Amino acid sequence: MNADAQALLDRVRTICSALPEVTERLSHGAPTFFVRDKKTFVMFHDHHHGEHGIALWCAAPGGVQEQLVETEPDRFFRPPYVGHRGWLGVRIDRAADWTEIAEIAEEAYRMVAPKALIRSLDESKP
Repeated sequence: MNADAQALLDRVRTICSALPEVTERLSHGAPTFFVRDKKTFVMFHDHHHGEHGIALWCAAPGGVQEQLVETEPDRFFRPPYVGHRGWLGVRIDRAADWTEIAEIAEEAYRMVAPKALIRSLDESKP
């Protein structure tokens, strides 16, 4: 992984690690973030099979993938393998809005986290 990709991964790691009970490990060769070491919510890909640059694959609510891919196809895409389940691909190697990336990661977390962890997350916010 080159220095630019490592810097992006470090930012993603900071965002995801701030959420309750998140772990990280390689899954299918990619740094992947899990809730309670079980449910995947974000994957980091560095030119997966030569496609999509540096990107995140994130769990997403129904309809979000279609809407964002249609309105901003340069930034959002339907990722292979998980796109059919509604997951969203997000390019982060082009002037990423890190506030938006944090919101996308949190929404992905909320898609798979148990209710008790979502309550904990909500209670920790000012």
